[in-house]
Amino acid sequence: MNRSPVEEGCLERIRPGEEERGLICDMASALVREVDDSGFAKGMIVGSVARNTWISGDRDLDVFMLFDPSVARGELEKKGLALGRDIATRFGGEVVEKYAEHPYVNTQINGFDVDLVPCYNVDSASHIQSAVDRTPFHTRYIRDRVRDLTDDILLLKQFAKSCGVYGSDHMTEGFAGYLCELLVLHYGSFDDVIRNAALWTPGTIIDIENHRAKDFDEPLVVIDPVDPERNVASSLSLRKMSEFSVFCRDYISNPAKEFFIIPEQKKISRQEFNDEIRRRGTYFFAIVFENPDSIPDILVPQLRKSLRSLESLFGRNDFRVLRSDCHMGDERSVLLFELIDEELPPVMKRAGPPVWNRINAEKFLRKHLGHTFSGPYIEGGKYIVEVERRHLNVLSLLKSPEFIESGFGKNVKESIESEYSVLRNEEVWNGDISGFLYDYIHKEPANVRILQNRI
Repeated sequence: MNRSPVEEGCLERIRPGEEERGLICDMASALVREVDDSGFAKGMIVGSVARNTWISGDRDLDVFMLFDPSVARGELEKKGLALGRDIATRFGGEVVEKYAEHPYVNTQINGFDVDLVPCYNVDSASHIQSAVDRTPFHTRYIRDRVRDLTDDILLLKQFAKSCGVYGSDHMTEGFAGYLCELLVLHYGSFDDVIRNAALWTPGTIIDIENHRAKDFDEPLVVIDPVDPERNVASSLSLRKMSEFSVFCRDYISNPAKEFFIIPEQKKISRQEFNDEIRRRGTYFFAIVFENPDSIPDILVPQLRKSLRSLESLFGRNDFRVLRSDCHMGDERSVLLFELIDEELPPVMKRAGPPVWNRINAEKFLRKHLGHTFSGPYIEGGKYIVEVERRHLNVLSLLKSPEFIESGFGKNVKESIESEYSVLRNEEVWNGDISGFLYDYIHKEPANVRILQNRI
């Protein structure tokens, strides 16, 4: 296949060498043997290492411990955790228990980030008992079909990383590695993925096995070849799909090496952030609280829900929100709001029901008689009153019972009820979130970043 010098140069950087392959394969084999020697589970390497589609420098090893389907769920979790702990300890790694659909062990061994995950060794993807049971079928499906497409997959993964859309976690809302592999398999090459993705529109459907069993609402639908009722692209947001599509268009127009270079995380200094606040003339408020005891896949959607609920709360109280975002750190989470208004006058306008809705209109009328700045009067067929505003500034609202009851996710609400801080403008800056604040201020997709660097 003819590749551009840019693509060949990228492959020379990201294609694992023989020494790296030997190291990771030796470690994978040793871990699988440990699982096999347990006598009650079978070891299997899954993910990009098993499929030979990992980028040089990636040190992730996913070791699945396959149990007989007759084992009870509770027993699988108990034995799986015990075996994972035992293996991690024998290799000198520190044991960290993590939770997805069920618990598993994460550890660091000789520079490798190792997940030891129990699952059921089912004979068909249609018989899975938990979501992780599907993963071995993904590995077998891809491994048998992409041997001649490895370089194309490496290019696409690096391209997506440079675009900032690689990763199916809830914070990224981008492309999983498995999704990248399926796209190359479907279109036939990296070049064909790029040219087709440049033309994507919401509602695009890819069904390699032509076996879709249900409809999906997500902007991109890629039917899982091993499960006709699953969309592999379900985590991909419209925003990240659009950014990727535009990135592809710009690469077609100007195939430069910058499209394969992952930018370093930039940070904003305290002074730079303060200067931006003054330049923008808006008001920044951050709500900071300890992370609830839940996994990111649960917490991040709750953070996003909390943003929407608080935006509604601000709107109901006439405080205009320019933009908002959230951040989940190692220990604390942040809900960030940039408001156009911080202070409001004591008087506010409130509309009642239409006057032809006689019963409710008269209730509204009687309720407000003698308790208004002006009115009640009729405007646009409704009773209108001008009444005293409950919250004259943002801080008053954020310290009120209305704030606590505004509609947070369950775990977020529990944490906020325990303790939270409200920070304003210059107080918002913190070294731990300086990268998050930089990205908030400089909110441009990767293609714009590349264009700006050329100016």
